[in-house]
Amino acid sequence: MSSPAVRLAAARPRRPRRLGDPAFRALSLAFALSVIAIAGTIAVVLLRRSALARAAFGLGFLWTSTWDPVALRFGALPFIYGTLATTAIAITIALPLGLGAAVCLAELMPRRLADPLTFLIELLVAVPSVIYGLVGVFVLVPAIRSVEQAVAPVLGSIPLFAGPAYGVGLLAAGILLAVMIVPFIVSVSREVLLAVPQTQRDAALALGATRWETVRDVVVPYARSGILGSVFLALARALGETMAVTMVIGNRPELAASLFAPAYTMAAVLANEFTEATDDVYLAALVEIGLVLFAITLAVNAIARLLIATVRPAPGAARP
Repeated sequence: MSSPAVRLAAARPRRPRRLGDPAFRALSLAFALSVIAIAGTIAVVLLRRSALARAAFGLGFLWTSTWDPVALRFGALPFIYGTLATTAIAITIALPLGLGAAVCLAELMPRRLADPLTFLIELLVAVPSVIYGLVGVFVLVPAIRSVEQAVAPVLGSIPLFAGPAYGVGLLAAGILLAVMIVPFIVSVSREVLLAVPQTQRDAALALGATRWETVRDVVVPYARSGILGSVFLALARALGETMAVTMVIGNRPELAASLFAPAYTMAAVLANEFTEATDDVYLAALVEIGLVLFAITLAVNAIARLLIATVRPAPGAARP
């Protein structure tokens, strides 16, 4: 004989099947897979369109420096070097500048001043890159040319500062990229620093730490995974920047140790020469440069994820 509870459960009307949750899961899965499909499609297209260049030049394409469209001889090394060198200069300048500004806005400045200043900094992200390029041509390049002319008599014998004073070159492109990526570092790092619980600061101050020691030993370590994320976000932007760099780098496919020498980047050569490529091998060589840029960007993002994964966030800390 069944109990009253069993009889009550059997008599209870069944709830209608809810289709909202399965539909939401299916739609979310479709969106997630579409992102993977887009990335895979880009890789497949680049691989197929660059097959002719890979067959003609092999892996030597990556470490040869000849770029002669007339003789159909192509090597990507000058463009890889220019891309990595300008990005390294930009990160070297932007990282301390952006992190210092973020600490000031989050920890030292009153909120009524920090919020409007942060808004103005974030507006810089929305400025089109061609505008940065124009400012670089009219302001940055003449200023760097003046610096080069002043430095040449003193440090001209050092390869890093050798060469004529053109104004355009690696240094101009690196500084312009630094200006463009600083807002990314400031904005993201400030939000991460603000997410650090106030109890962490209060505990450090109660133990006798100064404000600087609290920021250095407690707040920044607590938020370091988010800060790393902001740096690699800026790095990805610097690797792919095209128009502004094209206007100030000089566009010369050469390898030079001098910061003042003209150079070329992978994104710039694609923008400048893609419409001029009438031969199939020439076109395939340009597409292979795009493939190399795509691979470098993926590698940088993979390294970023590994670094962030190795930095275990503290309980309650903001995740990048």
